[in-house]
Amino acid sequence: MSGDEVAARLARLPELVNGRESLVRRGRFLSGEFMVEADEVAVHVKVHEGRVVEVAKGPFRMRAWRFAIRAEAQAWTRFWEPMPEPGYHDVIAMTRLGVARLEGDLQPLMANLRYVKEVLESPRIGG
Repeated sequence: MSGDEVAARLARLPELVNGRESLVRRGRFLSGEFMVEADEVAVHVKVHEGRVVEVAKGPFRMRAWRFAIRAEAQAWTRFWEPMPEPGYHDVIAMTRLGVARLEGDLQPLMANLRYVKEVLESPRIGG
């Protein structure tokens, strides 16, 4: 999978997330923008009160984000397998394994960690 293919999967987040009321409710305290990067392809995810309102693929000149999760496309591919192997089952585990890194203001990420994890796992569940 390439960075563009990762971006295409992430583009489906509004339909995969916004229809799950329990997930939207879990994220109701998160509003802002975060970035997911795969092989230098930046994807900005804008959330308002738990709803994914925009997913935009870069490149961007100077677009702001609160936190970023960066990994190679191969790591995202392994993360989205139906039964990911240990270390690829969770974004935090991917950072511990050294295949992903977190940057920026981590407070909103950590305060809404379960929500962000489930949002990023949605392409695994939704296909």
